[in-house]
Amino acid sequence: MSEDDINTEEYPTEIHDYLAAFEKSLDSVDEMLKTMMSVSRSELLQKLEPLVQAKMDLVSVYTLNSLFWVYLATQGINPKEHPVKQELERIRTYMNKVKEIADKKKASKLNKGAASRFVRNALWEPNSENEHTSKTPAKGKKRK
Repeated sequence: MSEDDINTEEYPTEIHDYLAAFEKSLDSVDEMLKTMMSVSRSELLQKLEPLVQAKMDLVSVYTLNSLFWVYLATQGINPKEHPVKQELERIRTYMNKVKEIADKKKASKLNKGAASRFVRNALWEPNSENEHTSKTPAKGKKRK
């Protein structure tokens, strides 16, 4: 917003900074949408692995519902009493599930073979060879 476009008598001057920040945010969202829309959805999804596709879909749906939330608020409708609130909560639930899957994927995995070898070698197992050598050596016979 330029100062020429703004007539300070139309709104309180205390909210000027908030409105300027809001307009900057809208411009940023507009740029991101233009970038996303420049590539076809099918092309974009082909380049991504399934987990990233799910994340992208969830972020897109969450963004649209959030924008609708803002729209309702600008129209004087309380979005907390609108079904969009339940939809946002549902999307957050799925976002948490995807996050759990991603975290499990990053978690270290147990190498069962190495673990069993480690445990087997750490434990002492007597065998027939060890039984003979483990006995106290017999004292030498006395010679006469």
